[in-house]
Amino acid sequence: MVIIVESGADEETVENLIDKVASLGFTPHPIYGVEKTVIAVVGEKTQEKIDILETMPGVQQIIPILKPYKLVGREVRSEPSVIDITDAVSIGGDRFIVMAGPCAVESYEQFSTISQYVKNAGAQVLRGGIFKPRTSPHDFQGLREEGIPLVEAVKEEIGLPFITEVVDVRDIELLHDVADIYQVGARNMQNFALLTELGKVDRPVMLKRGMSATIEDLLQAAEYVVVEGNDDVILCERGIRTFETCTRNTLDISAVVALKRFSHLPVVVDPSHACGRDWMVPALAKAAVAAGADGLLIETHDRPQEAQVDGAQSLTPSTFDRMMQDLSAFVEAAGRTL
Repeated sequence: MVIIVESGADEETVENLIDKVASLGFTPHPIYGVEKTVIAVVGEKTQEKIDILETMPGVQQIIPILKPYKLVGREVRSEPSVIDITDAVSIGGDRFIVMAGPCAVESYEQFSTISQYVKNAGAQVLRGGIFKPRTSPHDFQGLREEGIPLVEAVKEEIGLPFITEVVDVRDIELLHDVADIYQVGARNMQNFALLTELGKVDRPVMLKRGMSATIEDLLQAAEYVVVEGNDDVILCERGIRTFETCTRNTLDISAVVALKRFSHLPVVVDPSHACGRDWMVPALAKAAVAAGADGLLIETHDRPQEAQVDGAQSLTPSTFDRMMQDLSAFVEAAGRTL
């Protein structure tokens, strides 16, 4: 349920409400919005406890939440969440964010070269896999621990934040000093042990939709992170598995619209994994802007034909630069800046 606090209630009144919620055996999640303050209440409810809370000073209204996801829904926060990545970069606000880089970090030279040209083209966040979960155990699994110092060196040179995938609970601490955003891949979307631990960290988490997951599945997975105290969750549509064989997956552009309606969390689109075809990526990126996405996750490589992972969907430097130039008009038309 959600407690809507009366407009003008002072800090002491709000704190007393929070204390009362906790004393009744609930877990309170206060949310201080621009228009109103609400307290999301998680726990086993009885009518007696609800009656007690309704008599508390400062309570305007108590609203039950019938959806299975409680904290990530619009019922608790009507305004879109804005998540700060660094002092200079945030997602969910007026700026449209592009996160770009190789699917996998292969060497210092490769990652440094790619990072420099994506920054010059206007990307605000670097992407690159250090640990790579692959369908086949015989495929390249990433540089793993050896890749961490390489990325740290490039980050220092380029000066942009970095997003990378965490595939195991044990990797969270390993990547803590290099990852500005933890990415949870599609295969791990319902790895609830991993999600629970990521709910305890002081880093944003980007959660990719599973290839056979519904919108509700994705939002409930996000709830696992938020309920542990980490409100900084970014949702990612990366294509779902359908009968179509022309593309790697099928980009569900309607998911962007649905997620923005049902949740206050930012939404980004990964057109690279959605289609698996480099020539489709720029068009799908524009569609994501038009649908209301807050950003993009793009794969690019200076030599796609030599890439150890996903070369077929990676944009060349010139194609990436042209896409970024073309996106500017679409982002501006959507009322944002790139």
